[in-house]
Amino acid sequence: MRFKSLIVLASIFVISGCSMDSLSSLNPFSSKPIGYIQGDDIPAYSQSDAPHIQRGGHTSKARFKATMKPYCVKGETYCPTYVSVGDTMTGIASWYGPNFHGLQTSNGEQYNMYDMTVAHKTWPMDTMVKVTNLDNGKSVVARINDRGPFVAGRIVDCSYAVGKKLGIDRTGTCHVKLQVVGFAGKVYHAKAGVAKPKVLLTNFGVQVGAFSNLANAMSAKAKYLKLAGNGKNAIIRKVPRDKLEHVQIMGFKTRDEAQAFINKQGIAGAFIVRP
Repeated sequence: MRFKSLIVLASIFVISGCSMDSLSSLNPFSSKPIGYIQGDDIPAYSQSDAPHIQRGGHTSKARFKATMKPYCVKGETYCPTYVSVGDTMTGIASWYGPNFHGLQTSNGEQYNMYDMTVAHKTWPMDTMVKVTNLDNGKSVVARINDRGPFVAGRIVDCSYAVGKKLGIDRTGTCHVKLQVVGFAGKVYHAKAGVAKPKVLLTNFGVQVGAFSNLANAMSAKAKYLKLAGNGKNAIIRKVPRDKLEHVQIMGFKTRDEAQAFINKQGIAGAFIVRP
């Protein structure tokens, strides 16, 4: 079950929840694809293709951008990343239900424990994932609409509906494999000669320095964030292996833009990073 202490995320963006199956006001999704998908050849799935998937799923562009920024929970920094169809991950799955039913998820929807949705710490909102229970072979397709779970070793937090179909509503956890199968609430169907879609890569960053003194890191953060201009954000990451404070300016739309910033400012030792 999900940590109740997830509420700490409220200072970063509104966190998860759940809601009643019978309330039509919940999850007022738009079926219109949102504009961060590369390529248009992602046909809408039909009920015959996947009868267990709820149609729709929509995150506003502003909310999507916000949920792709680095964030910190309990001293741990998480850097959302972009994925392509076919990408996989394995680990432990859990589920969350009544305690969050009706609350708001990270992408702005109200969480409904009876919908086919999951929480993931770093993959983009509205990414469609196939979740396979490696302990019993059961699998379902669900949509990411939340962040979590913030428990060591766990990679996905399932709604009650997803957990029940996977057989973990009683056991609480299981070993799973996640596979990206689509975006924007749609499942991708492969076609000959058509490249697999992926979320556009827009969040490049520049590491401007690493400091042993936090005050110096804070100073560099303020300086380069101001020079980078609007639309950028800055983070300080402490890397245990070198015990230094790494200062990174994020939010460059392309690699070329990030490199141009390094060149213009003449930052010795700076390099491009990806979350």
